Amino acid sequence: MGNFVHLHVHSEYSILDGAARVGDLVKKAKELGMPAVAITDHGNMFASCKFFDECKKQGVKPIFGCEFYVCDDLTVKQGKTKLNHLVLLVKNEQGYKSISKLNAIAYRDGFYYKPRIDLKTLEEYKDGLVCLSACLAGDIPQAILHGDFEEAERLVQWFKRVFGEDFYIELQNHGIADQLTVLPYLKEYAKKYNIKTVVTNDVHYVNKEDAEMQDVAMCVAM
Repeated sequence: MGNFVHLHVHSEYSILDGAARVGDLVKKAKELGMPAVAITDHGNMFASCKFFDECKKQGVKPIFGCEFYVCDDLTVKQGKTKLNHLVLLVKNEQGYKSISKLNAIAYRDGFYYKPRIDLKTLEEYKDGLVCLSACLAGDIPQAILHGDFEEAERLVQWFKRVFGEDFYIELQNHGIADQLTVLPYLKEYAKKYNIKTVVTNDVHYVNKEDAEMQDVAMCVAM
């Protein structure tokens, strides 16, 4: 497994969703010979300090990230707003400053049920960040699932323009029907617009036997 690095991972700090304890997560990456591992918790970076310390102790490179909640306009705080997902990873020191700023804005200015950003804010604070198109809840997969292929392509082009070589189309296959539906379109867009792809696993727990514990947490949340 030394040639694979998990880039879409939810720790215990993805409240009532993730069930991967930070220490166990880093230890497992080390055991599998992975040189690095990311944490991309939902809407927060609460695990960052603990994650850094554990990685330093285990000799694994930490990749800081976050799966943001994205709305159309973070100033609108009424009714039921659309919330899609987007994964951002830190590339350098400037990237850490950018992602920290986006997290602050999401809580200070955008909070409405969840901490939120919008694409306008993202474009302003994009420096030093790598962008992944996220899971089925991402803007692009959601457009595909709703049959709005024009919007899907518009979004692909927007992210490509804003992030350039640091935008990756994320491919996932957990045997979920909707994933199998969107995969051909995602691959087609990647080829058409010369965008690199990355395969992720949307990790929510460390070991197979932890699945029931994670399911209980999800039941409490829902």
